[in-house]
Amino acid sequence: MRRLILRRLVLSVVILLAVSVVIFCATLLLPGDPARAILGQQATPERIAALNAEMDLDKPAIVRYFYWLGGLFVGDFGYSTSSGGPVSALLSQRLVSSLVLMCLAAIVSVPLGIGFGIYSALHHGTRRDSAVTWVSLALAALPEFVIGIALVTLLATSVFQVLPAVTMAPPGVAPWRLPSQMILPTITLALVVAPYIARMMRATMLDVLDSGYVEMARLKGVPERRVILRHALPHAVGPVAQVIAIQLAWLAGGVVVAEFLFRYPGMGQALIDAVNFRDVQVVQAVSMIVAAVYVVVNLLADIVGILSNPKLRSQS
Repeated sequence: MRRLILRRLVLSVVILLAVSVVIFCATLLLPGDPARAILGQQATPERIAALNAEMDLDKPAIVRYFYWLGGLFVGDFGYSTSSGGPVSALLSQRLVSSLVLMCLAAIVSVPLGIGFGIYSALHHGTRRDSAVTWVSLALAALPEFVIGIALVTLLATSVFQVLPAVTMAPPGVAPWRLPSQMILPTITLALVVAPYIARMMRATMLDVLDSGYVEMARLKGVPERRVILRHALPHAVGPVAQVIAIQLAWLAGGVVVAEFLFRYPGMGQALIDAVNFRDVQVVQAVSMIVAAVYVVVNLLADIVGILSNPKLRSQS
């Protein structure tokens, strides 16, 4: 078990290094001169050359990559060409805002998906099972911006008008200080993630309920609630953990669409603004943060899957 976990850890580090190379090479192909973007179109060649030397832009690409990679390990993401300040200062509050939104979506979607998956499996072959299946299929087929627009139309504009359509937090005020503005983005992301978890939970739960040890527990007269919670659910968590990790890792990228749709001041909105202003340092930083979240979540899921495997526990 320790070897498997160590192997996953080493593989995650290698993947992040490979992603950093791809991101750095991709941003080299972006048009525009960062020094000219900072100084403006009226800057003299001497000032541009001095700023290029200050930002190490006059060095070969391979040298600049290792400078940039070394800065990542100490939290130095460089300087933003749009704001003129450190990227870390620009993204610190936005990163917290995005993590809060992702955590809220996970808190809602994971229990919701697991609960409906178990409910559907326990009512296998009935109308209740069919209803859960069809609803989950319909939601899984819809992209997040369609779900978001539908929720805005239903709850913020045409029908009920009970929630704000966009995030309107004043500057310097964290968006979670206004809870009503967090509801629609959270529900949108949760409705995108929960159907996949519910369908996987239903499938694994059906397999576990048909297993011999569950049947034996029922023959011994164990109460059905205890059969589900103590015998069936622990064995179904392992495969579902992988799907949960994939969906939560998707949130790191899918949150970009939700933040743009609801004008939420997070990492996604910062990435869109950076692309519009050709702010290379911010694009690199946001891309690496999203990749790191994706890899870390998948690593945690692998570890949960390994620890929940009875065979591996018995061999350790």
